[in-house]
Amino acid sequence: MNITKIVSKVFEGRLKQIDLYTTQAGELQYKVLMRLIKKAENTEWGKKYDYKSIRSYDQFRNTVPVQTYDDIKPYVERLRAGEQNIIWPSKIEWFAKSSGTTNDKSKFLPVSKEALKDTHYRGGGDAVALYLRMNPQSRFFSGKGVILGGSHRPNHNSKHGLVGDLSAILIENINPAVNYLRVPSKKIALMSEWETKLEAIANNTINADVTSLSGVPSWFLVLIKRVLEKTGKQNLEEVWPNLEVFFHGGVSFTPYREQYTQLIKSPKMHYVETYNASEGYFGTQNDLSDLSMLLMIDYGVFYEFIPMEDIESPNPRVFSLEEVELNKNYAMLISTSSGLWRYMIGDTVKFTCKAPHKFIITGRTKHFINAFGEELIVDNAEKGLKKACEETGAQVSEYSAAPVFMDENAKCRHQWLIEFATMPDSIEHFAKVLDDTLKEVNSDYEAKRWKDIALQPLEVIVARPGLFHDWLKEKGKLGGQHKVPRLSNIRDHIEEMLTLNS
Repeated sequence: MNITKIVSKVFEGRLKQIDLYTTQAGELQYKVLMRLIKKAENTEWGKKYDYKSIRSYDQFRNTVPVQTYDDIKPYVERLRAGEQNIIWPSKIEWFAKSSGTTNDKSKFLPVSKEALKDTHYRGGGDAVALYLRMNPQSRFFSGKGVILGGSHRPNHNSKHGLVGDLSAILIENINPAVNYLRVPSKKIALMSEWETKLEAIANNTINADVTSLSGVPSWFLVLIKRVLEKTGKQNLEEVWPNLEVFFHGGVSFTPYREQYTQLIKSPKMHYVETYNASEGYFGTQNDLSDLSMLLMIDYGVFYEFIPMEDIESPNPRVFSLEEVELNKNYAMLISTSSGLWRYMIGDTVKFTCKAPHKFIITGRTKHFINAFGEELIVDNAEKGLKKACEETGAQVSEYSAAPVFMDENAKCRHQWLIEFATMPDSIEHFAKVLDDTLKEVNSDYEAKRWKDIALQPLEVIVARPGLFHDWLKEKGKLGGQHKVPRLSNIRDHIEEMLTLNS
């Protein structure tokens, strides 16, 4: 008996609600906004902006200012100190430590009990529901899921408050019944020392019947390789023969896809991208043949979008979901059931469909290179690396790039530091294909590269094995949702990496 077929019937009603995304997007989002405003009208924030008088989106847009983390930090610090009813009415004791950047400045995002229920856990459930629709032959519930997350610690020595990776907060507060469906044990999953935890997870899961994986691709790759080392197996299906799906997010899967297909050769293996950030759960892939994600629009999140050309403007244009255009880069704003209001999350997206709204993540508002007007974003970089790998037989493990503003010969260029899992046939060939592809996908880059006048051909430096792991370790950012900065407009990160590479 396939128990998954029986359990999947539980999701049928929810899937019908999700199908309404196609025809009722505006209505669903308006209901979310009005519900959030009503809930928060008696908070300090709600009184400041007279939430009781807001009856339309235009009123909200014209009344409440766009927020960055620096704007909300004073409120967050007060919450962490124990004050309540500031930006959200229910008690907030959990704070997700953001790993959206790898600099020394940490961001702490409030996580309310409502956000856990109506956004994060709901997103996880919907990801499973949509996957089962895509794969009706699934035996998902016949085995266990491996969830690879981070750790947490007390908030200001509070008895109940927690600060840490969102994944750890989710594991800590999850319904106990779910623990019967996952491995490793909660004690191991929440261990703080990454390398010790990695070993414990490998030992704890090797003999389990694993059907699913959930986590960040870069860190899961480390775990998979350790499991194969310990078992002496070549492919993961030899260890977990019933493995069928990897729910991944946090970083682009593109640089890792080929490595996964080599380590997991089973034709029944599926990869589902999710967008579960510290601030909320926003998207899930709902078509295995389409890399775009479905924007989840009936959670505790209201969305707005700023065109990238307005991102530095003191008065940027801001659009609702109904007003966005296809194939245009936007910075995303969110208002949430954790009390984030018109908050600029830092990610950039591009819509590929509007009925329903589907999108891809194109990068970060601060992770780009625009030192010479080239406006290079992560989406460009991923496409360039993919083409270069295809044409040179290479596999990329990690990378980071930054501008060289002027060398001793007064030449400017982009410098790419790349750790290869498989080396290309030649570095020169790889660099040329990467450079040519960037010209194809980015007209601004092509213009700046014209006749090598503004920009010289890009430079590829080979990183030693383990360089990025060592850099993250030196920063105290191993494991969890921590990630390498892909593109930077300044040289701070890459200079530190180059020093470790010497």
